[in-house]
Amino acid sequence: MILHIAAAEYLSDYKVALSFNNGRSGVVDLSDSLDQGVFQPLQQISLFRQLTLDAELQTICWPNGVDLAPEYLYFKAFKDDPALRPQFEAWGYLEKVAA
Repeated sequence: MILHIAAAEYLSDYKVALSFNNGRSGVVDLSDSLDQGVFQPLQQISLFRQLTLDAELQTICWPNGVDLAPEYLYFKAFKDDPALRPQFEAWGYLEKVAA
């Protein structure tokens, strides 16, 4: 299954409530994801809170053209779930643990 964002809602600060097309929902804090390159303008909370759900890309985006991959958002929402660790390793968000 290709992962997509089904619904998104700005909460506060740099937090977003997300629903994914696999039925899971979670809250993502993106405060530590906005310190480089094209993401830096999103440190302005007035711009960050303008996020929308792009129907074509099926992920969140902002008026300045920046978007985030649904897989990254899924990782941010569920990074502490040990059952998802193999998937996050496969996506390259976590380093593989030696057996």
